[in-house]
Parts: sequence; C-alpha cells; structure tokens
Amino acid sequence: MIDKEQELLLLIEKEGRMSEETLAKMLNTTPEEVSNMLRLLEKKGVILGYSAIIDWTKVNITETVTAMIDVKVTPKRGVGFDEVAERIYRFKEVKALYLMSGTYDLSVVIEGRSMSEIAHFVSEKLSTLDSVISTTTHFQLKKYKHDGLVFGGDEEGDKRMVVSP
Repeated sequence: MIDKEQELLLLIEKEGRMSEETLAKMLNTTPEEVSNMLRLLEKKGVILGYSAIIDWTKVNITETVTAMIDVKVTPKRGVGFDEVAERIYRFKEVKALYLMSGTYDLSVVIEGRSMSEIAHFVSEKLSTLDSVISTTTHFQLKKYKHDGLVFGGDEEGDKRMVVSP
C-alpha cells in the first residue's frame, strides 16, 4: 500500500463525508486520483463501507436496547473459533463480534427492541449452539463516546470529536 492511500484512509476514517476535491487538496493530488484510489481500495475490500454515527437519543423514534454478551465456547479442532464465530455473526441481531482474550472467548454486540427480545435471542439462538458453554449479558445503559465522538451535547451541532494522541 502506498503512503497516499494510507493518508487517504486516515482522512476518511475520521470524516467520511469529505469531497474528493477536499481530499485531493489535503493529499496534494487530483480529485481523479482520489477517486481512483477510493475505487481500488473498495474493490480490494480495504474500505468495507461508509456510515454515519447518529445520536439516536435526539431523534423521536422507538429506542433500541444494546447488549454486550460475553460468550465462552469450545473451539473445534482445525477451525478454532472461526466456525462458531461465523454461525454467530450470521444472526441479524448481531452488530459486532470479537475474539477476546481473558475469561470469555467471544464478545457479541446485539441490538433489540427490548430486554426480553435480547433475552429470547440469548436463550433460543445463542446458548443453543453446540459450541457455546456459557454467556454473560451486559445491557448498555448510556452511550458516552463511540468511534471517537462524544455523545450527549445539547446544542445543535455540538459534535465533539476527541482524537487520541
């Protein structure tokens, strides 16, 4: 990967809505070259998608419940954790899945309309998988910071991005 591609990735990771013209100026190149680099990085699977970070507490819609579930599993010979991880990430409720070190093997992030919906997912779908030994569910009560953005500003446009050194 060339340095300009890495610089481009760092820029769009922080602010994905920058125009190709703005990115070109920042990278000291042309908008066409930026467009070509983006297309190539998308084709290679380096850029997987683009999304907005939304503070849903400021929108008048039905709230969702987010849970983080610690899962202890028995890895299978020859495939380790990958096979059970694939079975878990295929569930539509699963928003994120991570292999972890420590007491539990996998960390699953899911969203549902209620705590009982999440409980149903855990008892009927997740815990019934052959490799799953045990689960511990943690419900998210409030989001303070996500992907470098601080939540909870009261004024319009009070978006505070905190960049770590």
